[in-house]
Amino acid sequence: MDINDMRSIVTVLAFATFVGIVLWAFSGRRRAAFDEAARLPFTEDELPGEARQRKEGKAS
Repeated sequence: MDINDMRSIVTVLAFATFVGIVLWAFSGRRRAAFDEAARLPFTEDELPGEARQRKEGKAS
């Protein structure tokens, strides 16, 4: 087994891993989780100071 055989094996393993990840990412079972994750940037989060002000009754 020389270096070229090793390179071929690593290339095939990397490609198989890539195909596996693509199939996992586009499978129908994961769609709901990925849709929820896609909406995360648009959720309205309170800033730490805003939460503290509401507790103290100082919100304007």
